[in-house]
Amino acid sequence: MGERNARQDDDSGLVRLQKVLAAAGIGSRRACEALIDQGRVEVDGRRVTEQGLRVDPRSAVIRVDGERVPTAPGVAVYAFNKPRGVITTMSDDEGRPCVGDWLAGRTERLFHVGRLDADTEGLLILTNDGELANRLGHPSFEVDKTYVATVRGQVRPPALRELEAGVDLEDGPARCDSVRLLQQLPDRAMIEMVIHEGRNRIVRRMLEEVGHPVTDLVRTRIGPVHLGQQRPGILREISGPELRSLYTAVGL
Repeated sequence: MGERNARQDDDSGLVRLQKVLAAAGIGSRRACEALIDQGRVEVDGRRVTEQGLRVDPRSAVIRVDGERVPTAPGVAVYAFNKPRGVITTMSDDEGRPCVGDWLAGRTERLFHVGRLDADTEGLLILTNDGELANRLGHPSFEVDKTYVATVRGQVRPPALRELEAGVDLEDGPARCDSVRLLQQLPDRAMIEMVIHEGRNRIVRRMLEEVGHPVTDLVRTRIGPVHLGQQRPGILREISGPELRSLYTAVGL
């Protein structure tokens, strides 16, 4: 009877919880069983402390120590360092370099979350998870993004305070969450800005509004995902704790 029930569970798509956790990279099955015994695993909002639970990895909401564990099969999430001069589209009728050029041969149907203008380098998230993409891109989830900008002129404290207080743009007011001066040279400066808005060219427009046009711009972070030492044109898979933090950041 037990074997027949196990086969029925498998046929219905249900999998033992420790196996699902192990497949998601949490640890060995034995280690995942220990997490369950310690009460550190939740399924659909309910703490699990006994072995043997079977779940549907396609739909179950599983958390370990409060962090979401993505378990749906086939989900792909990548960090791409978009080079300068590349447009944020999957194809281009005019033959210009585009993000899709770096995805040739991949079996997943990936799409980019948000966009960067052609002159801006930096972090893009590519995924086939529509809900993750929607939440990352929607301003109501307030996922912050970090940019490093090289600007013209000497940046004084009043300009930094104005950016944090808010500036008026043609499509409405805009403010950054934080800003700091990284380097000051006689004719230019390097600034780090953190914002959670996604309006078109907003960082460039804000800095121009306070009198410091941008000459170089790089996005270095989206939520918990950092560009780090990843070189332009490199695509890397987001997995493990970094992926769990990303899902948790958008409330999934």
